[in-house]
Amino acid sequence: MSGALIDLWGWSHALAQFSLWLGSLPLEAGNWVALQTGAAAPGPLTGLIGFITGEGLTNFVAVIVAINILLLWATLLHLLIVMWIERKMYSRLQDRRGIMLGLGSSDFLRRILGPIPLIGRPFRRPSHLGTGFLQTVADGVKLFQKEVITPTNADKWMFHVAPVMIASSTLFLFVAIPWSDGFWLMGSMDKGVPVNPWGILVILGAFSIAPLGILIAGWASNNKYTLLGGMRAAAQLMSYEIPLVLSIIALVVLSGSLDPFELVRQQSVPLTYALGPFGRVTVPFLPNWYIFNPVLWIAFVVLFITVIAEAERIPFDIPEAEAELVEGWTTEYSGMRFGLVFGFKWLRAIAGAALIAILFLGGWSGPVFATVWAPNLAAPGTLYGIPLLPQEFWFTLKIYVIFVVFVWIGWSVPRIRIDQILNLGWKQLIPLSIFNILLATLARGFGWF
Repeated sequence: MSGALIDLWGWSHALAQFSLWLGSLPLEAGNWVALQTGAAAPGPLTGLIGFITGEGLTNFVAVIVAINILLLWATLLHLLIVMWIERKMYSRLQDRRGIMLGLGSSDFLRRILGPIPLIGRPFRRPSHLGTGFLQTVADGVKLFQKEVITPTNADKWMFHVAPVMIASSTLFLFVAIPWSDGFWLMGSMDKGVPVNPWGILVILGAFSIAPLGILIAGWASNNKYTLLGGMRAAAQLMSYEIPLVLSIIALVVLSGSLDPFELVRQQSVPLTYALGPFGRVTVPFLPNWYIFNPVLWIAFVVLFITVIAEAERIPFDIPEAEAELVEGWTTEYSGMRFGLVFGFKWLRAIAGAALIAILFLGGWSGPVFATVWAPNLAAPGTLYGIPLLPQEFWFTLKIYVIFVVFVWIGWSVPRIRIDQILNLGWKQLIPLSIFNILLATLARGFGWF
């Protein structure tokens, strides 16, 4: 229903080609000088110039550029936005302003505007302006300035490696997650459409790496609080990965694909129920999102709960419960290392929301009412859809809506104990997921949906 605004590979290749061309200009000048001084044609630097501007190096640089564009898009932009959304939203839930630009007694403005009475007078009373968005940037700058301390008795190598494991596995999630038909890294083109046959499986594999890094961080810190926090975090995350995978299996049984692009294409058509021998029922005003499939309602609920647990958000944030474990497995981390492991929790929440959107909410496909239909001159008698808003907008909007629900739940319910967390995962979510797989198998076998 909508088109992609960003052609990541096209943009990256053009940028790489232009950068390498600029880099070859001094060599071109040197080659020209050599030719003017009697060097044999085509010049001594011709081979080097051909290598720099050749297709092989251009493709390599394009891959590096594409990775950096996507990671900056995910980390620099969306990380700051979701942190700001959460801080403002839970402030409203607690009936307070939240982060803003506090001018206090306006001494700063009075020093600047004091000589002008008509302008300086309104700022003599305390005032609060702005939205506070730059506060997240200020917090990052503050963490950069703080000292990075390594405990004396810690296993230093593992202590330093653990945050890298957590950060790299989280960043790999965004390499594996596509944002539209044009904004993706992992996949290939087949007959003009992107495909990634094992995309969902790769995303699940990336989610499973972080618990190992958390356990290593808790153990390597040589602190009883961090060890308990790391063990509790690993127990929680590993136990919730099982229902996470099982809930997706039920969807795969009905859809027949692990390709995120194919799953989104399947959900971009009008909602249709195939009721076996009774024929098919089409609901033209609703998309074929899998959340509308009654067989997969259990899978959606289980996936939603497990994503909250995998992101260690309230009520499943017991691994870092400051009231019980000081600060859990992050107790001994300071400075930007603490900011790294703490900030990447939000990135895992973004990745989890993106996974939910792809599997159940149509991914980056937009609604019918956001498309203008015009006569197709190439095929008379047909209409050509012109999307008003691109796929990246719809996908980002869905991620933010899901994240707002995460925040709403997190600041509305109390934290639950570790035994309740594990009982919920092992005794309730796993049986529900297995039951949903059996239900999806029956529905697929009898052709109900």
